[in-house]
Amino acid sequence: MNKAKLEYLWLDGSVPTQVLRGKTKIIRDFGGTLAECEMWSFDGSSTNQAEGGSSDCLLKPVSIYPDPDRRNAYLVMCEVLNADGSAHVSNARATIDDDNSEYWFGFEQEYFLWDPETDKPLGFPKNGYPEPQGPYYCSVGAKNAYGREIVEEHLDICLDAGLNIEGINGEVAAGQWEFQVFAKGAAAAGDEVWIGRYLLERTAEKYGVAVNWHPKPLGETDWNGSGMHANFSNELLRTCGSKAVYEEICELFAPVVHEHISVYGADNDQRLTGGHETQSIDKFSYGISDRGASIRIPIATVENDWKGWLEDRRPASNGDPYKIAARIITTLRSSDVSKAQRKKAA
Repeated sequence: MNKAKLEYLWLDGSVPTQVLRGKTKIIRDFGGTLAECEMWSFDGSSTNQAEGGSSDCLLKPVSIYPDPDRRNAYLVMCEVLNADGSAHVSNARATIDDDNSEYWFGFEQEYFLWDPETDKPLGFPKNGYPEPQGPYYCSVGAKNAYGREIVEEHLDICLDAGLNIEGINGEVAAGQWEFQVFAKGAAAAGDEVWIGRYLLERTAEKYGVAVNWHPKPLGETDWNGSGMHANFSNELLRTCGSKAVYEEICELFAPVVHEHISVYGADNDQRLTGGHETQSIDKFSYGISDRGASIRIPIATVENDWKGWLEDRRPASNGDPYKIAARIITTLRSSDVSKAQRKKAA
């Protein structure tokens, strides 16, 4: 009898940074579709999501991917529900207001590959530091690129799993890397990030290497932190053809700096200092090709007659893409930038 392994994945209730949990369900005669994935349950008292006297939480499958590393297996991303079927307080995916997938997101996920024995990034000596940052970005060669075998294997299994992974590159610091994912629809983009993170953790695990998602794991040193830049667009940004519209949309973000920062990842103040290609955490700015701004207007958008997207550079590498996308959508919906400006742009 055909039996499939379904790895149910969800976000736990850890504070301030949620982490992935997963457990395997065996299904007979499984055809590989989301509709066949039944609701499941777990012990919420062991994941900071329920009390021991009433511990059952529900797992609602929301997306499915083939698992390239396990025979006849699938990865099932889930939302967490209370026992009565309502969304759990830890379920940020359920807060996204994007029923028609109008909002497109591309996330640039930075991270460090971390040596558990030295408690430092790969490429760092036990004592002191390697050569200053500069040669590591998009680097080639054993002197500058550390952990490539992990990164390349991760890329291959993401492609095999059907993720919309757009690319990888070595980042500015030694042992620091990045992968990018994209999806039409905010919830789908969040799913892509979390599945990508899961596959990276599992791949690095085989090599005895950890993944460090902290936005500034090297503390107050002259090394870059890690972010998760959020590239986003809606129909207006993709079609308006107006610099004035883009500037007005950017201005929407100025009064709500705190609201965004509050969901952009823990310890982000250690990264958003105004240095190392960041804007200060308590300030807001935007500009064309400005990597030190809060929001960068990509040159590709300008050269395409102001039809494209924006990049919010503030989200931290440990941020929850569901919360980030939900907040960006809330800000974009907060004004009347729509029909009147479309008419003006036309």
